[in-house]
Amino acid sequence: MSAGSKLPRWNLASVYTSFDAPEYIRDKELLAEHANKLLTQLEQPWPQDKTQAGHLILSWIHSYEDTADLAENLEAYASAVYTTDTRNSRALNEINALEALALPLGKAAVILRSRLAEQAELVQNLIATDPNLAEYRFFLTDALKRAKYQMSPELEDLANDLARSGGDAWSRLQEAISSTVSAVWDPATGEKKTVIALRDLAHDPDRSIRERAYKAELSAWASMEIPLAASLNGVKGFAITVDKRRGWQSALDKAAYQSRISRKTLDALISVMEQSLPLFRRYLKAKARILRIEKCAFYDLFAPVGTASRKWTWEESRDFIIDKFSAFDPAMGNFARHAFTFSWIDAEGREGKVGGAYCTDFPLAKESRILCNFEGSFDSVTTVAHELGHAWHHEVIKDLPSTLTAYPMTLAETASTFAETIILEGALKTSSNQERLSLIEGSLKDACQIIVDILSRFYFERAVFERREQGELSPEEFCRLMKEAQLATYGDGLDAELLHPYMWAVKSHYYSTGLAFYNFPYAFGQLFALGLYSRAREQGSSFAGTYKEILRLTGRASAEDVGRAAGFNLEGPEFWQNGINLIAERVTELETLIHTLEEETK
Repeated sequence: MSAGSKLPRWNLASVYTSFDAPEYIRDKELLAEHANKLLTQLEQPWPQDKTQAGHLILSWIHSYEDTADLAENLEAYASAVYTTDTRNSRALNEINALEALALPLGKAAVILRSRLAEQAELVQNLIATDPNLAEYRFFLTDALKRAKYQMSPELEDLANDLARSGGDAWSRLQEAISSTVSAVWDPATGEKKTVIALRDLAHDPDRSIRERAYKAELSAWASMEIPLAASLNGVKGFAITVDKRRGWQSALDKAAYQSRISRKTLDALISVMEQSLPLFRRYLKAKARILRIEKCAFYDLFAPVGTASRKWTWEESRDFIIDKFSAFDPAMGNFARHAFTFSWIDAEGREGKVGGAYCTDFPLAKESRILCNFEGSFDSVTTVAHELGHAWHHEVIKDLPSTLTAYPMTLAETASTFAETIILEGALKTSSNQERLSLIEGSLKDACQIIVDILSRFYFERAVFERREQGELSPEEFCRLMKEAQLATYGDGLDAELLHPYMWAVKSHYYSTGLAFYNFPYAFGQLFALGLYSRAREQGSSFAGTYKEILRLTGRASAEDVGRAAGFNLEGPEFWQNGINLIAERVTELETLIHTLEEETK
């Protein structure tokens, strides 16, 4: 990145100008007012007249949407201010205040489902006959189904209250430990590094540094294995108890439901992931060849290869993204241009700003904002594209009622991964062999994590739930299960003596009481997006319209129905294999590039 290039900060003025702005104060007051009004409305008795019953349901839905939009708009703004300046105590106070104001919304959702379930037969009849409820067919049908898996409103209230000092407290303990635990890095000086800093060193080009960081990281986790094991036992034990009370047969059934997929779809996805393992082991062996080592260790998974020396300016990145998006769909390109032009992106890294990247939506303003920390690498370019993909998804659905825009995690990464793939394929067309090596290996490195590592996490969590039913697990048992899962997936692609037995301590996803199996949706999103991209290559420009329709369906249909709209059968292996086939092309090209570059250096 050139020295004179100035990175942008986002402009939030079209949302709110400040916490003291009249609009912000007004919306906070409205949130409290609407939330209380909604709870009162939900106490209304059912009318005898069928038409009036339809009007009552519609009024409940509209009140719920109005309250939810206010809460999301306010919370997104407060979070946006805080994440660009974590020293802003006012922003943190506002986040806490808004969470308290929005508490009745969660209670209202439970009561709404209970009220609908009281008259399930009537509601089903109205879904089929009342034109005013036609667009809410999926929302209402799902609400009736979900009502079967919830306790009474009073018990749900109790469970939520107990979670604060139960499952959620265990989750916070893991978060506190993992953000502060450290190990000695330099014995001579006593210098320590946190596990976060040590894990960052997995990207270091020097293998001796990576190995040293890996060993230090394992020692750090080992020093905290007892409280972390207690945390994981607490979270899973809490989830098992509450889920049983809610009527779930297993945590996996609940996870599939939350992801809006059938167990048949999940089985097809997992089966194709399993069948792809030899392909990824080929990749890991090819990577070992590039690194000139006999076999990759766990600490080699993120090792950089090739030459990615080019530094992208912000202007070059902007023009490249707009150009490649426009080639796929001019409307998507114009949207990206708008986001760049009107300061929707905060790209400048600075003190007090959080790391990473995200996209947030403001339903009242009908706009998005993107946070990233641009440093001029191609990874930074794809990160911007990835988040713009999320923003494009929101743009396509922003005119729909909010209850029809809540898409599951399985579909959340579709637009972002698709956008990222557009950028990668565009870059590959103009790259040198050394650049291609770096680009292709980088994409395979990410795919390996999303398919192979995610599968290992899936195996591990499935085993933990099975054993936690019988009693608590020791740290040694957690480590053994993790190593078994990694051996089953990475196989001979990694050195069996140099795995990561404490990955159960690393990943915060295991510590969520409400979202078990927070792993396979990533693989779903990756392969779903790659399957869509494979179809886009076949159909050309005509696919852009189909793609937008797919995005518009994501909040008001099951994942199977979304796929069916695009002509895909998600319950069979063929669709998922299309995504793997694209990855296979890249593995073959990587092997060819390695051979070519080896010949050139002879």
